[in-house]
Amino acid sequence: MAYAEQAVIDSYAQVPWDGVAESVLDDRDRAVAERAARGSLRTQLAKLERELSAIVADAFPHIAAPADVAIGPATGGPCLLSLEELERSRDRLAGRLQELRSLAAARADHERRARELLERMKLEPGRYKFVRLPVSDLGQGGCGVWAVRPRLGLIGMLAGWWQVKLSSGCPLPRGPRTRRGPSPRR
Repeated sequence: MAYAEQAVIDSYAQVPWDGVAESVLDDRDRAVAERAARGSLRTQLAKLERELSAIVADAFPHIAAPADVAIGPATGGPCLLSLEELERSRDRLAGRLQELRSLAAARADHERRARELLERMKLEPGRYKFVRLPVSDLGQGGCGVWAVRPRLGLIGMLAGWWQVKLSSGCPLPRGPRTRRGPSPRR
């Protein structure tokens, strides 16, 4: 919003010192002030929506898009929202943005702790026997799992030979189970 537009909005909001409810501005100035206020609110809404979509896009599988994004009253068709409705919409978006920011921060902290755990597992696998860490906890896609296993099976477990291995990924899809054996004669 330009400085001149803000000055018009501020002058419109002023009430004469004697408390008389007469208008300080004429109709033309009032229309300019309302247009400036609407433009400012639309700019704020657009900025909040961009930030909201950026957070959801960056952490997509772990943070879902907001389910209720209704801005105004459901009237069944296009309508011009009042300044009050635009302000309420801005406040709702700002609240939702704060929620998503906290979710994104919590997810980033979770992934950081998982990466630290993986590093410790790689350095000292004997301390983390049979610990499994899915790659999804590290922020990566796929079905793989980092696991600490004994090297050479039971012999390695008894000897204290531990290693960190990454699983091969997602299990293969299996077809429908069919009955094995001789087919019945007809």
